[in-house]
Amino acid sequence: MSIQLIRKAVPGADEAIIEYIDGYLRENDFEDDEDAITDFIKPILIDAGGDEDRIDDLCEHLSKLLQANQKAATPAKLSKLESSFTMSSQSGLSATASLGRGTVDLEHASGRRIQSQVNQEKLRKAEAKIAAKMAKREEKSNMKVQYEASRLLDEQKKLQEEYKLYNPILDYTTTKGKNKDIKIENFDISFAGRRILTDANLTVAFGRRYGVVGKNGIGKSTLLRAMSRREIAVPQHISLLYVEQEVHGDETPAIEMVLRADVWREHLLGKERELSARINDLESKQGNEQELDDDEKKAIEAEKDNLNTELKEVFSKLSEIESDKAESKASAILAGLGFGTEEQKRPTKEFSGGWRMRISLARALFCKPDVLMLDEPDNMLDIPAIVWLENYLKTWPNTLLVVSHDREFLDEVATDILYMHSEKLDYYKGNFTNFHATKQERRKAQIKEYESQEQYRKHLQDFIDRWRYNAKRAPQAQSKIKILEKLPVLEPPEDEKLITFQFPNPDQLSPPILQMDEVTFGYNAEKTIIRHVNIDLRMDSRIAVVGPNGAGKSTMLKLLTEENKPSSGTVHRNGRLRIAYFTQHHIDQLDLTKHAVGFMADQFPGKTEEEYRRHLGSFGITGMVGLQVMKTLSGGQKSRVAFACLSMQHPHILVLDEPTNHLDMESMDALQDALAEFKGGVIIVSHDERFINTVCNEIWICAGGVLNKFSGTIKDYKEMICPKDTP
Repeated sequence: MSIQLIRKAVPGADEAIIEYIDGYLRENDFEDDEDAITDFIKPILIDAGGDEDRIDDLCEHLSKLLQANQKAATPAKLSKLESSFTMSSQSGLSATASLGRGTVDLEHASGRRIQSQVNQEKLRKAEAKIAAKMAKREEKSNMKVQYEASRLLDEQKKLQEEYKLYNPILDYTTTKGKNKDIKIENFDISFAGRRILTDANLTVAFGRRYGVVGKNGIGKSTLLRAMSRREIAVPQHISLLYVEQEVHGDETPAIEMVLRADVWREHLLGKERELSARINDLESKQGNEQELDDDEKKAIEAEKDNLNTELKEVFSKLSEIESDKAESKASAILAGLGFGTEEQKRPTKEFSGGWRMRISLARALFCKPDVLMLDEPDNMLDIPAIVWLENYLKTWPNTLLVVSHDREFLDEVATDILYMHSEKLDYYKGNFTNFHATKQERRKAQIKEYESQEQYRKHLQDFIDRWRYNAKRAPQAQSKIKILEKLPVLEPPEDEKLITFQFPNPDQLSPPILQMDEVTFGYNAEKTIIRHVNIDLRMDSRIAVVGPNGAGKSTMLKLLTEENKPSSGTVHRNGRLRIAYFTQHHIDQLDLTKHAVGFMADQFPGKTEEEYRRHLGSFGITGMVGLQVMKTLSGGQKSRVAFACLSMQHPHILVLDEPTNHLDMESMDALQDALAEFKGGVIIVSHDERFINTVCNEIWICAGGVLNKFSGTIKDYKEMICPKDTP
């Protein structure tokens, strides 16, 4: 429960920090230290980038929860001293009264002296016990902080060591001219007890750019991960990099983090520093010639010559890899991904998870591995960054494998398509459009061939059955049997399961449905996020909101859903209006320890299991998938569960923030069709050009804290903000 509350209050907090705070809340007894949440947890959340007002509300809520839990779980414990004070009801105690070693006389206000009957020995023991408990708590807290810091460092070190294990420091200047094609035959891959590929053949030509496509849950990410870990036999002289996780946040500036990605350059620079230091030591020894004999002088000179020779080789290799231009290249890549000059110098710990993922992508582009593997890179980018990445990857000189469900992106980037299905890999030349057309033709040909062979088999079998026991025709029948036995066994073309989404049509509302009039919002007076918003949502609205990351798109959607309250201006809302909100972080709203059917039963009680399964089936969660624990589902399958929950709310308006992230192409088509049939209003934030073109008839640009209607198409907007040229 606390994890969900913390994520909601501080959406940018690292997962490790959230887990640590959750563990701290579960393991500690707060009955003797009611301020622990305010004094300890609050500063951590503020440092993590949270809004102070939200954090104050969270701390107050957590305190109430803990107090309620303590009352429910622990019987009241009353401790008292065996002896009590004997005082008149009129007496007063001095705030500065001190306790001595023996009995203490307290002066009554009237001047009459009354002797305290406090048992001093028991009082000292009680004080000592409290002091020991506080010291123990402080020690435990310090140990936890040290442990957590150590754990985070160990995790980072483990990731680094793992990277070195699979990708040792490789002098890529010596691998030039070597064959870097990958050809692996007859291999299997499994994940979580399920077979992903069986007797598969992987053929990847160096310098080609492969779009990896297939349905949600088919195993695309598993294949790339297996390659990066060399669980399949990729040649050791080929360097691999799989961009999956965001970089670990610390004090390292963003540009320095990118520069460190080139491990061979870092190795050479370290070698240069080491050799230079040793040469300086030898020169300082030579400065004291009177302390050296001739043999020592010769030995030092010989060692110095050897070190200078090594240093020249290092300088030669640094020159060969153009090390002096590295910083400008890293800066250009970061700039293309949306980092300004000042932001490039900021520590990585100050960036949110999405921006750290961009740093991870920048590192990959900078170090230029022989095989670069990107897993849905467009999910974390806005339209300007996507256009820049498309242009950059089109000039990528090495091999590229990219998982993406964005057809426009694949059309721009891919030279080949690697199609995963039915535990095997198929290869297609050309971009996604070519693949789609060829795949349809290939499927038609397979169906025709299969049907022809089945018809021929039937003809042969009919002849055999008719004449097998006829003396005159028996030889012919035997001949037909031999022909039948030699026919290759063709598998029937796999059925293409039709995925459908369905949103129930709402009851009609009389306008105005939802209006924003001169709405301004900021988390504090100094920082306004969005200002002077004027928008009118109707039951037939189909609006796309586009713009760079951080411009306030999601903030505007939260104003519509009342998650944010305007600083000024008014929001007019029909009293019967129901809004369903699909957030970027919708997966965090699912209980991944439950299966989809059980989760829906908790959220929307009152139906039978069969009804929940039928409803999930209308969003592509069919068969036993609805009864799988949700943490085993792919990102796209989790998104479908979230859409199924959305439709249960019977909304008048759908507010969708990046709804196509993680969805495969069949699911995106199904979502587009469902939105076309839906009779309510739709407002989306998306960067998918095809999705916006299909669904929306209005485009609004959110930039510079202002929301304005755009008269052109999404293609016009892309060309306006980022004309297509080489990076």
